[in-house]
Amino acid sequence: MADNLESIIESPEPQLLGSGFVFTEGPLWHPDGYWLFVDLFRSVPAIYRLTPGGQPEIFREPSGGTNGMTLDLQGRLIMCEGDNRQITRREADGSITVLADRWEGKRLNRPNDVVCRSDGSIYFTNPGGRLDPSEREIDFSGVHRILPDGTVSAVATDIDYPNGLAFSPDQSILYVDNTRRDNGCNEEKQRGEACPHQYIRAYDVAADGTLSNSRLFALLGSAEDGVPDGMKVDIAGRIYCTGPGGCWVFESNGAHAGIIRLPEIPANCAWGGPDNRTMFFAARTSIFSLRMKTPGVPLPRAS
Repeated sequence: MADNLESIIESPEPQLLGSGFVFTEGPLWHPDGYWLFVDLFRSVPAIYRLTPGGQPEIFREPSGGTNGMTLDLQGRLIMCEGDNRQITRREADGSITVLADRWEGKRLNRPNDVVCRSDGSIYFTNPGGRLDPSEREIDFSGVHRILPDGTVSAVATDIDYPNGLAFSPDQSILYVDNTRRDNGCNEEKQRGEACPHQYIRAYDVAADGTLSNSRLFALLGSAEDGVPDGMKVDIAGRIYCTGPGGCWVFESNGAHAGIIRLPEIPANCAWGGPDNRTMFFAARTSIFSLRMKTPGVPLPRAS
């Protein structure tokens, strides 16, 4: 753990909450008092539920290859079903509703991560990097938005492999990270070279939800194992982005505060616990938690 994170991290060491998985992802805290996460590369991908102090149990199997998850304003679970190439919602009775599987009549790529805005609209990343070119109907990787009336639009198209995304505390900025440009980035890693295509972009969010002023916010180029992936923000405006070597922390002005290093490299993170000061990490075959000194930005709820 980096020394310059002492003012941010409260826990002396990460707590191991579970292990023995294939590749954990998509962590989410439910206000009823439990964590959700996925085992993405399990033979049958599944969503797990974990009550603090308990053992992980299957919540949904099969999961449609669910990766990123969030809650809508009514507290319903929203899922990025990568294998099924759609965004879905779990209803109170356990049934699944498809919110979006196409944009302008074209089938989605592989929805990856998702956030909900306080107006009820849903933003999700839609990279095509893990989809055979012959199956791609949308010729770009981008960020899409689902309006409360179900309309799907493309709000950002200038990023190679969009992955994690998160709003600033006042929702005036949307941060989106880029995993890689192409397979050449993987080859750079294998040669022990720092990849220059791992970064976070920032977009201004207008009152109507459209994005503008796309700009580079931070670079995460490193020869270490790991890529920019899941991302969250605390109430002070700091950005936490899982990436090479651990979870990178940036101040709201883009200054790099340090890297939170865990026993395994995390792919995603989430805020939770009764006071929203516990950060949950999905890290390869295990899941960990750390207590932080600053709470995370809470998920928006209907008033």
